Amino acid sequence: MHTLPSTPLLRRTLLLIAAASAAPGWVWAEVPPLMLPKVYKPGMALDGYWVSEKYDGVRGYWDGKQLWTRGGQPITPPAWFTAGWPAVAMDGELWAGRGAFASAVSTMRQQAAADAAWRQMQFMVFDLPAHGAIFDLRLAALQELPLPPWVQPIKQSRIANPAALQALLRKTVQDGGEGLVLHRGESLYVGQRSDDLLKFKPFDDAEARVVGHIDGQGKYKGLLGALLVETPEGLRFKLGSGLSDAQRRAPPPVGSWVTYRFRDVNPSGIPRFASFLRLREEV
Repeated sequence: MHTLPSTPLLRRTLLLIAAASAAPGWVWAEVPPLMLPKVYKPGMALDGYWVSEKYDGVRGYWDGKQLWTRGGQPITPPAWFTAGWPAVAMDGELWAGRGAFASAVSTMRQQAAADAAWRQMQFMVFDLPAHGAIFDLRLAALQELPLPPWVQPIKQSRIANPAALQALLRKTVQDGGEGLVLHRGESLYVGQRSDDLLKFKPFDDAEARVVGHIDGQGKYKGLLGALLVETPEGLRFKLGSGLSDAQRRAPPPVGSWVTYRFRDVNPSGIPRFASFLRLREEV
């Protein structure tokens, strides 16, 4: 006979999962692992890399029939949005424009978002995961696909040298962009973090799991003072900067994942000048 774990938190978590799984319409897909970027560091060789803008949206995976989040939840746009999409896997970003991340998340999360909201969305495609060839050839194949105007292959270009890359980053950020992505032309698609895919931004960001709430003091008395978070490597630190008053009143729950930005890390691996960026929405 199987029994639930004795820990109250574990019991509650399992019961919530069971209830959600039994709910009508609950769907969870085994989305293949997607390719994730490492961080570009000045001085890295640029030979053979394509460069594109890094779009601040919601990662989307089209399996040829259905659009999914990176975490395997179905995305349910109006039927017209995906009508006529090719029956090939596409990896991209649901994007509502520069500075409109919150709008993209809100539209994506609603089961029946207003048609007008989806009219503001684009699916920016950056790869064909199941193609099997190197990125140079995947890019050529992507550009030949018949796609509607709201599905756009991300513009890729070559960069001459590090100075030109820095200049492009400055212009992209000044224009409201998040940063750049570098993709090695001779690389295969791999479902993991890889040096063949690099992100280049004015600051680094990473994700951590919320493991506790620390009460505020002074002007934050009665509110959240800081999140206690844990990195995938098991390092714990406080994350208090960057939280709005609304987030301090209703903080990200324990167990959720958050994205934070930081400048660098200290010798023990703890991020320096870490600042809360947002709750991770796409899991």
